[in-house]
Amino acid sequence: MKVLFIGGTGNISTRVSRLAIEKGIELFHLNRGKTNAGLPGVKTLQADINDKNTVSAVIKNHKWDVVVNWIAFTPDEVQRDYKLFKDSCKQYIFISSASAYQKPPAHPVITESTPLYNPYWDYSREKIACEELLNTMYREKHFPMTIVRPSHTYDTVIPVAIGSWKDYTIIDRMKKGKPIIIHGDGTSLWTLTHARDFAKGFVGLLGHQQAIGHAFHITSDELLTWNQIYEAVAEAAGAELNAVHMASNFICETAKKHENETGVPAGFIQGNLLGDKAHSVIFDNTKIKTYVSDFVATIPFKQGIRETIQWFEADKSRMVINEANNRFLDVVIGEYGS
Repeated sequence: MKVLFIGGTGNISTRVSRLAIEKGIELFHLNRGKTNAGLPGVKTLQADINDKNTVSAVIKNHKWDVVVNWIAFTPDEVQRDYKLFKDSCKQYIFISSASAYQKPPAHPVITESTPLYNPYWDYSREKIACEELLNTMYREKHFPMTIVRPSHTYDTVIPVAIGSWKDYTIIDRMKKGKPIIIHGDGTSLWTLTHARDFAKGFVGLLGHQQAIGHAFHITSDELLTWNQIYEAVAEAAGAELNAVHMASNFICETAKKHENETGVPAGFIQGNLLGDKAHSVIFDNTKIKTYVSDFVATIPFKQGIRETIQWFEADKSRMVINEANNRFLDVVIGEYGS
């Protein structure tokens, strides 16, 4: 099977790339060549996907069983991909987001037929618009698309709700005994999925004839409260948890009030909380398990987060402290206590 990943060296896609190579897939990456993920066996086509002429030149002699775009966020980008690959691929996979599902949820159990509606986060609304465009292309132009909606998936990121992502900030704070924020009372339910587990389901969809025209989410079945998530992070960091609980609305309002001071975009905080993580969600993975019969998530969060922190600490250059995140946490906690 010959597969092209647009991107392919990110938090999720690196693990998918590795598994695809292990499965004997002939894998190409189309990217700018700025990130070296150390992936032996991957063939690289160097180009900026937004440079139409260069991309057309590097792909002109190729036919693909599957094209996956890991970095498409807008309908214009999907339209561009359609023009580039409509005659040269048998399956196009769009990476959407589980944040596109109805917020607030009318029912806590999420299936692929849960309505797509998010009035809080423009990122999610753009993903919804991309999905709508692809469904139209499938119905009217027979474009062989598949949609995949990852939820909160981690490997080389710290998967907390506030205070870190690609940076080490929250771990540094925990080790120093500084307070961190848990939204709400910490008892809402959430699911975190390790990228190695996600990869099992995703690779099973590559070239899957019956997956054409369908949407899937791929998550762990492990349910945790946010209190349990932060407790596991602190334990993996070898620290005591010093948590301050506060309402999500208060966090969002304070983020807006102090946006210039902290440097953290208030729109992102609102989308990330009210448009996603403030709500309990339970993912029903029946569909992906039906189409990929051997898919099962096996990495518990307590194990996965230990591995992630070890990855950060194995190279000091990864242990970046984001001072904007630090300021944001300090300002919101200070405002809450005043």
